[in-house]
Amino acid sequence: MNRSLVWRGALILAVVAASIFAVYPPKEKISLGLDLRGGMHLVLQVKTEDALRAETDGDMERLVQQAAEDGLTALATQRTGDDRFAVRGAPPTSDAVIAKLAVDFLPGWSWQRQGDRLVFAMTPENRAAIRRLAVTQAKTTIDNRINQFGVAEPVIAEIGNERILVQLPGVDDPDRVRRLIKNTAFLEFRLTELPREGGGGFDSREAILAQLGGRLPENLEILPRDERDEQGRLTGQRYYAVRKQRVITGRDLKNARPGLGQMNEPVVNFTVSASGSELFGRATGDNIGRGLAIILDGKVVSAPVINARITDSGIIEGGFTQKEVEDLSTVLRSGALPAGIVTLEERTVGPSLGRDAIEKGLKAGLIGTVLVVLYILVVYNLSGVNAVLALALNVLLVFGGLGFFGGTLTLPGIAGIILTIGMAVDANVLIFERIREELRAGRTVKSAIQLGFEKALSSIVDSNLTTLIAALFLFQFGTGPIRGFAVTVSIGILASMFTAIVVSRWMFDLILARRHGLQKLSI
Repeated sequence: MNRSLVWRGALILAVVAASIFAVYPPKEKISLGLDLRGGMHLVLQVKTEDALRAETDGDMERLVQQAAEDGLTALATQRTGDDRFAVRGAPPTSDAVIAKLAVDFLPGWSWQRQGDRLVFAMTPENRAAIRRLAVTQAKTTIDNRINQFGVAEPVIAEIGNERILVQLPGVDDPDRVRRLIKNTAFLEFRLTELPREGGGGFDSREAILAQLGGRLPENLEILPRDERDEQGRLTGQRYYAVRKQRVITGRDLKNARPGLGQMNEPVVNFTVSASGSELFGRATGDNIGRGLAIILDGKVVSAPVINARITDSGIIEGGFTQKEVEDLSTVLRSGALPAGIVTLEERTVGPSLGRDAIEKGLKAGLIGTVLVVLYILVVYNLSGVNAVLALALNVLLVFGGLGFFGGTLTLPGIAGIILTIGMAVDANVLIFERIREELRAGRTVKSAIQLGFEKALSSIVDSNLTTLIAALFLFQFGTGPIRGFAVTVSIGILASMFTAIVVSRWMFDLILARRHGLQKLSI
C-alpha cells in the first residue's frame, strides 16, 4: 500500500475523530433555534432621536450654568430641533465668552449669531456618535434586563440600521418577557405648564389649547395620562401641557426598587446620581408649587406638586400593580434606555410547536436520505456503496461543524442539511458518470477512475463555489433562521466537496490497491 493512501486515510480518520469530538454529546454542543426549542424572536428599532434630544437638553443646561459663572446670567435657551437650540439674552459683546465656552464645554457643537439669537447646531460627527452610542447602550441595557430575568442562552445583537435582534429560547413566561422588553422605560422628569400645579390634568387636548389661546407654544407639548379603575382597567385619559426641556432622565438614576406609598399602594422608590441630583435640586427648588410630570415612554404616569427642593431621591406613583412595580424597578435598575424603542418584528414559538417541527424535520430527513440511498444503489450498483459511505460521513461533518463553531440548529437548518445530502450525491453523480464514460471508451478501471475524478473536479468546484457565495450573502444580510440555513449550507458544501473529492477517491484507490489488475467495476 503506497504512502499517499496511508496519509489520506489518516487525514480522513482525523477529520472523523474531530467531528465526533466536536459534536458529542450533541445536546450540549448543538443548541436548538427558537423554531425548534420554542421562545421569542424580536427585532427592535432604536429611536435615536430621543438620545439626540436628551443630549441637546443636557448641553443647553451646561451652557447656561457655565455662562452664569462667567457673569452671563440672563441667558434663555430653547430647543428648536432634535439637535439644535437657540440662546437669547447674550449681547454681541459676549461672543468671545460664548466662543470659549463652546470650545471648552460643547466641543460637538457649531454656532453662529442670527440677530439677537445665538443658534447652536450639533456637528454631523457628534450626531452620528450619539446615535451609535444610543444603539450600543440600548443593547447593553436590554442584555442586563434579560440577564436579571434569567433567560438561558439569549441572543442580543446589533444588526445595522439602528436595530437590535433579541432571541430568547425556552422562555416559560413569554407574556412577562414581552412586557419587560417592550417596556422601554424611557423615563423623563419635566415641569408642567398646565395645569401649573400638576394634579389631575385636563379632560382633552382642546381644553389645554383653549387655555393657551388656541396655539401651542414651541417649548411645550401635550402628553396623555392613562386613568384606571381599582382593577387596573383603562377608563380614560387626562392631558398635560409639559415643557419639552427635561429636568433629568432615567440615565440620571442611580437605583430603583419597589416600595409602598402613603396609602400602602405599590410605588417605585428611586435615587438620583450625583450629577443628576444637582440638576434635580436646582429645578425643583426654583419651581416650588409647580407640577413635576414623571413621564414613562411618552406618557405621564404621575404629576405631583413640588412642595420642597428635591435632590437625591423620590418616588414614582401611577396606580401600578405589585408586579408592574417589580418589573419597572428591574428595568430602571438595569439601566434606563438612552432612547425609545419600537418593535418591528415579533414571533413567539411554543415548545409543543418546536417539538412538532423537530419530528417533521427528522421524518423529512429520513425519508429524503432513504430515497437518495436507494437511488444511488440502484443506479450505480456496488459503487453506490462508496457514495453512501461518503454521504454518511458528510452528515457527520455537518453536525461536527455546527458543534465546533457553536452553531444553532434551526428548522431552515434542517432543510439545509437535507439540501446538503442532495448536493453531496450530486458531486458523486458527476464523478460516476465521468467514470462510466471513460469505461465505455475502453479505458482500464484504474485509468477511468483517475480521469473521472479529474474531469469532474472543475464542475464540482464551480457548482459548490457559486452556492457557497450565495450562502455567504444570506449569512451577511439575513437574520435568525435565514442565518441558520446559511451556516448549515456553507458547512455542508465544504463537507460535500471533501467527501466527494477526497473520501470517495480514497475508497476507490483503496479497492484498486487491494485488488491489483481489477478488470471490471460495478458501476
